[in-house]
Amino acid sequence: MRRFFRIALDILAMMAVALVSTLLTMRFAIHGFEVEVPNLTGLTLSEASDLTVARRLNLNLENSFYSTTVPAGRILAQSPAPGTKVRKLWNVRVTESLGPQQVTIPNVVGEQEREAAINIRHLALDLGTVAHLAGRSDTPEIVLAQSPPANAGVDRPRVSILLSEVDPPQPAAFVMPDLVRMSYAQAVLLLTGSGLHVASSGTTAAKIAGPQAAQSAPSAQAAATPPAAAPPAATPAIASGTVIAQSPPAGHRVTTADAIRLSVAR
Repeated sequence: MRRFFRIALDILAMMAVALVSTLLTMRFAIHGFEVEVPNLTGLTLSEASDLTVARRLNLNLENSFYSTTVPAGRILAQSPAPGTKVRKLWNVRVTESLGPQQVTIPNVVGEQEREAAINIRHLALDLGTVAHLAGRSDTPEIVLAQSPPANAGVDRPRVSILLSEVDPPQPAAFVMPDLVRMSYAQAVLLLTGSGLHVASSGTTAAKIAGPQAAQSAPSAQAAATPPAAAPPAATPAIASGTVIAQSPPAGHRVTTADAIRLSVAR
């Protein structure tokens, strides 16, 4: 009986050893044919091919797409991802970058703003900065210049335009006439006939002498000792309703937008 158990134990031991050996052999066989997928992103097709051949992998180019981040001719994406364990001779699929997409810029110079915007957006381009420049055209909102220029190939689909802007009409200009000693009614008629605007007039309580006499009034001492040769002539008083001062003064430039102020004696 003891001999039987000993034989059975020997058989079980041999079976366990055989099972462990089989498992180790299978594990070695499986993992011995596995490789790690390298990182091919950013490499040229030639560089990626050399790297995959060294790992005993197959390189398959599947697609090509435009990219603003990866230069043309380099790997844009891959499958399986880098670091994945695969069997030898596994197919690694990659996508090649075509670089930035080049677009042709339309010529919108001379077009109205709305028409230019429609033509730009029709080509899947973006309307960039819109600036205005006054005094360069008789018609407003006409495109005077554009950036980038027409027919340029660019990778940033944005077009900026410069539009014309008509200068506002300038008010008519006149030389201010001399209205002093003229009646207020005559002065207003003269000014309004030229399109000028007369502001509310001020009045002076006293009837005073003419402006020349007012500006050059003699001092008290001079009046006390007049020249003996010729006594001063009396200056006539200014009649009521006569303009005695004006602003702006005579000879100055005025426009129809300016307000003319008159001082009138009463």
